[in-house]
Amino acid sequence: MTDLTRTRLNNRDYLRFPFTIGEQGGVVSSRHQHVREQIEQILFTNPGERWYRPDFGIGARALVFEPNNSPLWELVKKRLLATLAEALKGEVLPESLSVEVSGENEKLLIQIGYQMAALQHSEKLQFVLNGDE
Repeated sequence: MTDLTRTRLNNRDYLRFPFTIGEQGGVVSSRHQHVREQIEQILFTNPGERWYRPDFGIGARALVFEPNNSPLWELVKKRLLATLAEALKGEVLPESLSVEVSGENEKLLIQIGYQMAALQHSEKLQFVLNGDE
């Protein structure tokens, strides 16, 4: 991953997720770190877990109990694309969102690529779910 130079566009600070208290008060995240944290929230929040947003999240931890095959991968991909597009509106270019889902033995592999709207900075994140956590 590349390091970003802080500019007027990306020097906004966001409270870190999960919320943490440090010596100076609430610990903050940079803009690109905040987007990563939002993606993790979407992945690991179960649908219906958030009040007033019942469609938020895909419940990735529960997916380890499903058959690891192409119908599951397609379902996860569609749910992720829809949820990410809505949750990251304004932060990420919608046309740059890409989601790849595959499986290998007991592991579910999820790759998410995106380009931040104001910064023209691209990232690709990979998550491996295997039921160990």
